[in-house]
Amino acid sequence: MRTVRRQHLLIDSDAGDDRRINLLVKSFIKWCNAGSQKEGYNQYQHMLSTLFQCEFSVGKTLVVCDMNLRERENYEKIYKDIENSIAGANEKIAEGKKLILQAKQIRKNHQEYDALAKVIQHHPHRHETSKELGALGKEFQHLSHIKENPFHVLLSTNHKLQQTLENDEKLSVMKPKANAILTIMNRTKYLCLSFLSHVKSL
Repeated sequence: MRTVRRQHLLIDSDAGDDRRINLLVKSFIKWCNAGSQKEGYNQYQHMLSTLFQCEFSVGKTLVVCDMNLRERENYEKIYKDIENSIAGANEKIAEGKKLILQAKQIRKNHQEYDALAKVIQHHPHRHETSKELGALGKEFQHLSHIKENPFHVLLSTNHKLQQTLENDEKLSVMKPKANAILTIMNRTKYLCLSFLSHVKSL
């Protein structure tokens, strides 16, 4: 048991290679100097055991080295995959930012369009407005004409009556009354002209 532990420590220690070589050299010297056949056989078996341990250690080291190489290749592949994934994620993030900016611009345009549409709804169409203004102008002209006709008739009648009274010199007895009527007609004419001027200014 002690021999197995000792050999295990020799193999697994930091300076195991040198110690194994020294152990083989010593075993070989003892085997050469063995006094009996049994002692030589024991030394021979000891050397074979040491050689087997060395071969096992070398094989183990080769397996570990091969495993480390494969793990390294695997890690390099994983590293490249991660780099590619990061690059793809960055591209998607950049595209997402562009889409967000476009969506914000579209939303802003929609809001401005809705606000403009609400403003337009409060104002009538230009064609309809022109049509309504034309109709109002015609109606105003018609009403003005209706208002002006009675005053023109009244003024014309007043003027004719005034001429009749002024030219009627034969009725000397009625002249004071005619003068009174003429005064009333003049005042009526003045009032009619003033009212007509006010109506036209509206």
